[in-house]
Amino acid sequence: MRRPGPGEGHGGSGTPRLRGGREWYERELGWTTAGGTGGTPLELLTGLRFDVLELPADAGLAVLRRVPRTGPVALHGTRMRLLVAAGSAEELPGLLDWLEWGGVALDLTALGAGGRTAAPSAGGDGDRPRWLRPPAPGREIEPTLPATTLHGGNRDGGAGTAAPDLVRLVGTAATEVHRARLRRAAAQPFAFS
Repeated sequence: MRRPGPGEGHGGSGTPRLRGGREWYERELGWTTAGGTGGTPLELLTGLRFDVLELPADAGLAVLRRVPRTGPVALHGTRMRLLVAAGSAEELPGLLDWLEWGGVALDLTALGAGGRTAAPSAGGDGDRPRWLRPPAPGREIEPTLPATTLHGGNRDGGAGTAAPDLVRLVGTAATEVHRARLRRAAAQPFAFS
């Protein structure tokens, strides 16, 4: 049985029925949106409350198995989007260099300040993205998002953080993106000339 999502009704999850996605994103979550009128798709603005780390879905599913605690995660076709702390998009190139992935072509990108990402719909109907791990209304998102920290993944310096350190998440994502690319290359027939 499918769980209700944003813009949907009262279900087993206890989420109240809302009239539309914009209302859910803006009123319940406090996120800034754009579009969603006159036939344009609803979009979430990045760089304000969160940035987005985007990678192939097969690599993303492997990341979720290895790093079970993340912030919200959306799936859009063959792409996965992990919400990370605002400012993380600017840090991605430096982190990849520091983790010694800088010289490797990876299908790993980030959207930050000034970016937009399609807002996941209630059920991910058609080609719309859908939430795999939805955000929780009434709860601040920032403490749950992976961020660069100095104390092993906890912004307070102690145990019990709600999200992994951004360095660990990016390292795992780079590894899984590379592995997925190698698997796809191995599945291709050899071409002889």
